Amino acid sequence: MANILVTGGCGLIGSRVVSGLLKKGNTVIAVDREDSDHNTGKDNYFFRAAAPNEQGKYGDIFEEFEIDYVVHLACTADNDFGHVIQKQQMDLSAACDKFIYKFALNKNVQKFILVSTTQVYKQPDSREPVREDDACKPVTNYGKMKLASEDAFAADARRSKTMISCVIRIPMVYTLDFTENLMSRITDPKDKTIFVFRTGEYGYHMCCVHNISDFIIGFLRQADTSTYTGVYNVADSSLVMASEIITFMKEHHRLGPVLQKSSLGGGLKLKIFGDPEQKTNYRWLDVTTIDRNFMYDTTKASRICPFRWNITNTK
Repeated sequence: MANILVTGGCGLIGSRVVSGLLKKGNTVIAVDREDSDHNTGKDNYFFRAAAPNEQGKYGDIFEEFEIDYVVHLACTADNDFGHVIQKQQMDLSAACDKFIYKFALNKNVQKFILVSTTQVYKQPDSREPVREDDACKPVTNYGKMKLASEDAFAADARRSKTMISCVIRIPMVYTLDFTENLMSRITDPKDKTIFVFRTGEYGYHMCCVHNISDFIIGFLRQADTSTYTGVYNVADSSLVMASEIITFMKEHHRLGPVLQKSSLGGGLKLKIFGDPEQKTNYRWLDVTTIDRNFMYDTTKASRICPFRWNITNTK
């Protein structure tokens, strides 16, 4: 079994990833600002407190433990950061990028996974699945921040001939209890009312948190040569339909009145399109994308993970 460092290891995503790695018999060192109760007390679990920009503390951690693998989740929306990404968050991420990859290389870490976002991609012009080699042209602060992390990672990783490097790009996440991203897909950003276009027969490509955990576990177990190095889209195997979100919320949570809209023209589209909040708000709903039903191609990643979790069986 391996010694695995997970940055952002006590956040929404990180705590689930750590839990899965522990169940496989690994020793996990979770680094975050503060511990959570999700994994505290479990065998082979170690917590070390550090903010993403505290280089000295990270240096101490790399000296204390002989680390085999790193899963870099720090500075990830809904894990370490909230949904509003401004200059402060971007600067914090950049500060971490300056040393985290170099530490891993200097200590001969065997495998390194960087968690990024599908917001790095250029908005697709068609309904063809978005593939890992498609153009990157982020609009949001979060997309720009994560693309900068990818570029910094690639620049440092080129120095190693042995480290297996992986970038996973994920869309918005959810769990049974974490529904903010689901709700943002059916919330009018103008007046915050809950709505559905026609009967909700359109969807968004999202990612159950447990699919991320499964992919990371699978990659760390299977990736044994440099041919695994690269970028992977990690998401649910199918779209989450707007009608499914409404049904899910009614069954598991509280949901107020839902307005049914037969058209998205007029005031809604004209007043919202180009709103400056779109740049800083990770959850911003661009209504021009409703009914586009575009997906991220997960063919490459599905060779490692079947993506068995979805909105109907999430926990």
